Amino acid sequence: MCRNITVLRGLEPAATPEEIEASARQYIRKVTGIQSLTDATRAPFEAAVAEVTAITTRLLAELPARRQPPTTVPPLRRPEVQARIAAREAARATK
Repeated sequence: MCRNITVLRGLEPAATPEEIEASARQYIRKVTGIQSLTDATRAPFEAAVAEVTAITTRLLAELPARRQPPTTVPPLRRPEVQARIAAREAARATK
């Protein structure tokens, strides 16, 4: 398993749609090798992300609860990652 993809099952509170999509996006990037999107890759890449997100959401809803929570915190829940995202969004807003 890719060591960078975070376990989402058993999180408290449950994984958010944003966390599930971020995980799906990371998985699609890994299996395709695509790091930056072009006009030729954008549509199939985004379609794959949407499909994997939907399947993962359904899977997490249908699986039984975990006995123990995951040992790592998902990136979107880490303060340093949230600060980086906020800074990126603020920079985009000023452009």
